[in-house]
Amino acid sequence: MSISELTPQTASIVSDDRRLEFLPTLFGRSLRIIGENAVYSLMEQLSPLDYRGGFWNFYEHEGKPLFLAPRTKTRFRITGEITGFVGEVSAEAAGIIATLFAFSHLSFQYQSAQLSEGYARLYAYSADHTEAAEIFQAID
Repeated sequence: MSISELTPQTASIVSDDRRLEFLPTLFGRSLRIIGENAVYSLMEQLSPLDYRGGFWNFYEHEGKPLFLAPRTKTRFRITGEITGFVGEVSAEAAGIIATLFAFSHLSFQYQSAQLSEGYARLYAYSADHTEAAEIFQAID
């Protein structure tokens, strides 16, 4: 067994010079602003006690866009307003949760292969995340 099989995969932050193409690649050109706003709005609902806006990091894995996560705090309290999950997660896990919700909610309004592919890619990545249990409880 190699070391890479023992270590969870990690996403990397998209560099500043590549940020402009992240959202169109993640959500599709026509939904890039709608998708971004959906993530921010859902984060406000998920963590009304801690989230107050701010700068977000964009994450990718193996050259493919995955999710957005707030850079403003290290931990966020998630309330049960949307799914009943109550707990505290890292900023990265909170971003994953908000991005998964955005993909799901938008897929009911827009037919887009990018939305379903993005959701499937992020869902699969989340299964190997250190906070996978919390992520899946929050989106269930």
